[in-house]
Amino acid sequence: MHQPTIPDLSDLLVLRQTLHTYPELSGMEVKTALQIVNFIKRYQPDEIHTQVGGTGVAAIFYGKKIDGPTILFRAELDALPIEETNENLPHKSVMPGIGHKCGHDGHMAILAALGSLLHQDKHERGKVILLFQPAEETGAGARNVLQDERFQQLNPDYVFALHNLPGVALHKVIVRNEVFAAASTGMIIELQGKPSHAAEPENGLNPGQAMAEVMLAFEQITRQKEQFQDLTLLTIIHARLGEVAFGTNPGFATLMATLRSYQNSDLEKLRQLATRFAKEKAEKFGLQCTIKFVEEFPATVNHAEAVQVVTQAADKLSLEWQEALKPFRWSEDFGHFTATYKGALFGIGSGLEQPQLHHSDYDFPDDIIPTGASLFHEIIHIILNKH
Repeated sequence: MHQPTIPDLSDLLVLRQTLHTYPELSGMEVKTALQIVNFIKRYQPDEIHTQVGGTGVAAIFYGKKIDGPTILFRAELDALPIEETNENLPHKSVMPGIGHKCGHDGHMAILAALGSLLHQDKHERGKVILLFQPAEETGAGARNVLQDERFQQLNPDYVFALHNLPGVALHKVIVRNEVFAAASTGMIIELQGKPSHAAEPENGLNPGQAMAEVMLAFEQITRQKEQFQDLTLLTIIHARLGEVAFGTNPGFATLMATLRSYQNSDLEKLRQLATRFAKEKAEKFGLQCTIKFVEEFPATVNHAEAVQVVTQAADKLSLEWQEALKPFRWSEDFGHFTATYKGALFGIGSGLEQPQLHHSDYDFPDDIIPTGASLFHEIIHIILNKH
């Protein structure tokens, strides 16, 4: 493997570990964004836009000539509501119940390292946008950025992002044409009946039986696999019936589920089926039913040309790469970008022994910061040679 030298790598490692120590949740990344702005200024970008789509930051580097393609690279600002259990970690999170358990701190450091390379070696033409995006974990960030008028004016020709992949050999690049990551959404069903004293259940309307029938109906939906094109899952993640009070016959219930599929069309069909069953059961038992969907992620669908650019860049850097046989089951809101612009999301192995994403003992491996930055840098050169 050969790659450009990053002279301030030690500073970038400090940045990554500091970001890890002070994580912020989706939509609340104010201090994280400020730290990114203060750090990226050392590389003298031609423009810096703040509060993009909320707390987002876009640093823009011009080429020696302005005409040419505009290429965007994205990293995520937000952390997760997960308590860190890495007791001996020098840069352990000091924020109770919050941790960078997905590696977004490392992704930000990779993008900052790309800024270092662009500062050293100004590209010939066009523009490069380093986008530090808010609220990826909730699915709201990419959508909000795309709706920001200032971002719309940037109008990139290509968009790229990477994600570290535990369980894959360090530095190994994982690509996939078409669907890279699944579509998903959260579903919240609220059933309203009428409470009463537990001694007089006949005077109330308990939604317990309806909730149980909805759960059984949901289980049947995804068992009938022939009605879907590809993998489709419905996972009940929370159920609540009334309050913990033995003298009460409950009058309300809440059921939450995650709907997930590789195909956007399958997810839409699953939404319709789940909604229909929930409403039918509510009506059967004379209950009011409220349904809402949250944390919506489209499938991340890669463009063949963009994937080819990634593999060419990996070859140029003598990095091993492999095409994933199936899409990843997790979701990524970068799908909003690839639905609008030509682009690709790809993976970089973060180690065979690395704890999995969203686990409480996960910590991003700093070794792949230069790898990610070099890949992004090489992608720029390959695209410019094509245009």
